[in-house]
Amino acid sequence: MPNLKELEVGAMFWATADPVAAIREAKSLGVRCGQLGIPGDLALQGTAAAWKTALASEKFTVITAFCAYTGESYADIPAVEATVGYIPRSTRAEREARTIEVSDFAAEVGIGGLGCHAGFIPGDHTNPDYIAVRDLIRRVCDHAAGHGQTFALETGQEPAVQLLHFLEDVDRGNLGINFDPANMILYGTGDPIEALGLLGKHVISVHAKDGAWPPRDTPAALGVEMPLGKGAVGMERFLAKLKQVGFTGPLNVEREIEDHAQKLADMKAGVALLRGLLEA
Repeated sequence: MPNLKELEVGAMFWATADPVAAIREAKSLGVRCGQLGIPGDLALQGTAAAWKTALASEKFTVITAFCAYTGESYADIPAVEATVGYIPRSTRAEREARTIEVSDFAAEVGIGGLGCHAGFIPGDHTNPDYIAVRDLIRRVCDHAAGHGQTFALETGQEPAVQLLHFLEDVDRGNLGINFDPANMILYGTGDPIEALGLLGKHVISVHAKDGAWPPRDTPAALGVEMPLGKGAVGMERFLAKLKQVGFTGPLNVEREIEDHAQKLADMKAGVALLRGLLEA
């Protein structure tokens, strides 16, 4: 990354209609890089120039434009299965079009990566939804490649082995992973450190996020997201494994809770925690 250090601490923040205000809020956390979440209902047409100017004037680097889609719910596992990513058939075409729109927006701004949650991809390679989503992701990858962009699928909703097989089946050189260690815990899909060892060479970008395992007596429930360092990930182990697999990109602190002031406070503490661990 230009002007960025190895394992520089950044933040996952969300685009609004006011680019300067959104960027300055991210900078208030003490970071100068991050990932830009794109809400599904945010109008993008005609906004790229303003974002490019704001990023330059604020001296802030965005490494990933992360797509969210209107109608997604992360309330519990059945809600995720029914609403998230490219799995729901009724919204698949419009979400593919929206991803292409985000890719074009990001290219105008100068953002070199895309990311998203693809949804619960079936384990059965003959499942019609598996085939449709695989082919959709191939089309998105090919479009992104035309802009020189990578495309990262976020971890969590499949075990690492299943995700690895899917990446190999899609077979696109610009496809990789946005590795979120907390999601492996929140969905109960496996130990994130072991998963990182298996998927390491495919990791394009990283979320620094923490969480607690789902309750054993409620199969439909997700685990609970926690402030960084307060959950089950183990940030020291996570950083050590990232170094072992050769990842050198930014560590994007993410916190998704409704209380905005608490979210910012938790993220600021997370930035400080990571910096302390990196300097130790």
